Amino acid sequence: MAAAIKNLVDKFQGHSEPALREPSAEEVQELKQKYEQSGQSQVFAFFHDLSQTEKAQLFHQLSNFDPTRINELADKALNPPKTEETAAVSLEPLPEVATASILDSDPKEIQRFYDEGLDLVSENQVAVVLLAGGQGTRLGSSQPKGCFDIGLPSHKSLFQIQGERIAKLQLLAKKKSNKDAVIPWYVMTSGPTRKPTEEYFQENNYFGLDKSNVTIFEQGVLPCISNEGKILLESKSKVAVAPDGNGGIYQALLTSGVREDMRKRGIKHIHAYCVDNCLVKVADPVFIGFAASKNVDIATKVVRKRNATESVGLILQKNGKPDVVEYSEIDKETAEAKDPKNPSLLKFRAANIVNHYYSFEFFDSIETWVHKMPHHIARKKIPCVNTESGEIVKPEKPNGIKLEQFVFDVFPMLSLEKFACIEVRREDEFSPLKNARGTGEDDPDTSKRDIMNQGQRWIESAGGVVVTEENAVGVEVSPLISYGGEGLEFLKGREIKAPAVIEKEE
Repeated sequence: MAAAIKNLVDKFQGHSEPALREPSAEEVQELKQKYEQSGQSQVFAFFHDLSQTEKAQLFHQLSNFDPTRINELADKALNPPKTEETAAVSLEPLPEVATASILDSDPKEIQRFYDEGLDLVSENQVAVVLLAGGQGTRLGSSQPKGCFDIGLPSHKSLFQIQGERIAKLQLLAKKKSNKDAVIPWYVMTSGPTRKPTEEYFQENNYFGLDKSNVTIFEQGVLPCISNEGKILLESKSKVAVAPDGNGGIYQALLTSGVREDMRKRGIKHIHAYCVDNCLVKVADPVFIGFAASKNVDIATKVVRKRNATESVGLILQKNGKPDVVEYSEIDKETAEAKDPKNPSLLKFRAANIVNHYYSFEFFDSIETWVHKMPHHIARKKIPCVNTESGEIVKPEKPNGIKLEQFVFDVFPMLSLEKFACIEVRREDEFSPLKNARGTGEDDPDTSKRDIMNQGQRWIESAGGVVVTEENAVGVEVSPLISYGGEGLEFLKGREIKAPAVIEKEE
């Protein structure tokens, strides 16, 4: 295990991946005995038939797993404890003291959050963690989702848009403090997306950011398990594995060396988000300032639920603890309940958008709670090798499970006093890319539309005039020109014909 962690640290530090060492007969026997004692000897079913290279690959892959721990996880997933009665669940919105809203709060308070957050950026205390393990398969792309071009006039990818927002925010912080500001960007990939992500960043010169401040690392994997609790083989020389979910971010921070890099840099505040949100305000000073002022360990951004039937998870308190409750877990009466203080609003309306703040102090205690996080199961049709016949099996119905963790699984581990939530405008901060073009919802066309519409609002707010014709869609404003609508005074009185792109001051 120590060797495996060293290899991961070597990758983080930019070292080439070392060639796999051929294990000795004693090492193989020791590992084989470990799996036999755990009832998982089938992973060695074809070991004697493999080439020396294949033997080394399988040995090192199996060395990274603890079969006893895998058994424990599989048993909990496949044989959940039976409860005679369902315990009563108490759901309430988060306490008002722990919340704020861009929609309803005093603008002076929001400006105070912004100023405090920008000060923290200028003091080099803010870092960004990007969850970017997803592939663009559903979008019809073989590249990582972050490389996807949503169809903007500039043809910028999601990665480029977000990288340029970081670059602009560093300039805004420097302008305020008159000293250089650095926001390190930690990009978590998965096995299939790591190499293409690294190559894409290199080809695009890290979008103008200093290479030394961009770290690309990889989330962990867990073996796929059969319905009988056995580790499945993808081939005779490889275990079938799956990423450990976005909740794998916490363990990955340890094994990659990212947390230690944050420590050396003096990072105190971390913004984590998903790559598919084209409107994300990366390292948003308002968010950072809000969370820091509340002195919390975790804060989250939410958007207002559109209606009682919208299929979104909700941020709330469950049995007195901060939590996320999925829409499928809420009955009709609860979903439709009105806010007693404002009957025009839903009582439970804080929709989760996977956009979170963490204190470094919380990350610094990862070892004490990461093993307490639950594992969720996804029943899947998993191609595998029949360990008796050696034939490849392509199942027609789910034959096993993949284990994963969710990033919000840690929320209930906190007291309410260490958790906060800020409501933001959906049209300004949340437009996820989930579906293929033409779907009409959360697809490249809606992502493009939302960025272009936002740009038009910014320009009109600055006194510019946008002329739209039939089917024309807004204006794209480069993040290098404006992070959040500021600095567009040069457009006052100007007439811009949509669609258009503003990439420089003219």
